[in-house]
Amino acid sequence: MVVDIEFLEEKARQIRIEIVKMLTNAGSGHTGGSLSATDIVTALYFYKMKHNPKNPQWKERDRFVLSKGHAAPVLYAALALSGYFDKSLLNSLRKLGSPLQGHPCCKNLPGVEVSTGSLGQGLSVACGMALGLRLSGINSRVYCLLGDGELQEGQVWEAAMTASHYKIDNLCAVVDHNNLQIDGHCSDVMNIKPIEDKFIAFGWNVFTIDGHNMQEIVDAFEEAEKTKGKPTMIIANTVKGKGVSIFEGKVQYHGVAPTQEELEIALKELKNGKN
Repeated sequence: MVVDIEFLEEKARQIRIEIVKMLTNAGSGHTGGSLSATDIVTALYFYKMKHNPKNPQWKERDRFVLSKGHAAPVLYAALALSGYFDKSLLNSLRKLGSPLQGHPCCKNLPGVEVSTGSLGQGLSVACGMALGLRLSGINSRVYCLLGDGELQEGQVWEAAMTASHYKIDNLCAVVDHNNLQIDGHCSDVMNIKPIEDKFIAFGWNVFTIDGHNMQEIVDAFEEAEKTKGKPTMIIANTVKGKGVSIFEGKVQYHGVAPTQEELEIALKELKNGKN
């Protein structure tokens, strides 16, 4: 399949613009981790995954589980730009009665596969989805995005063991490895390294990539689909707040929305194509 990398990079730029706009309008939310995951989510929704915005419950679709549910803005922006709902709905993020809650809720928003936000649970759900598809004879895949701080949760490793034991090869997980979590550097809070060696030891196929290099992201997803007999983990090295210089690598923007002044700076950079 021919990959239009420039198209994907442009989509990622548009998604980042929507993220900072909706967060500023909401006045709360998670900026850093939404921006760090943007290139990964873009590659999934606009290249890799089989999905149909006009029929969100299409049985043959691939599934996406945002285990790091606090990064909901990146999912909402991808869904809106894919055509699941009108982009104007993004203005209602975190508003009372809005289907765009602070963490994804599958009951009210088309395209959201599972309600997430309690960290550590998404990979278990993804395992169940992938096994269910296999048992049903449906040739579809499940993708799960985790945060690196989330790897401190014990349930992640129970799920990792399960996926390997049952050879769930229609499962591909990605770690958004931006090295920062709400309380600081992951290595200071609870060291998670070596991530690669851990998943290899659990029986996974493992790739480590630049999570902002669209070609590397696409290539990793392609290789994951070719892998048989074991699940795949993609460790994507990313930058918290990627795309906006005033947010990049700064832990204080983990759960803080941009101010109006910061939004203006962000939009100027993003609209000029700076990343």
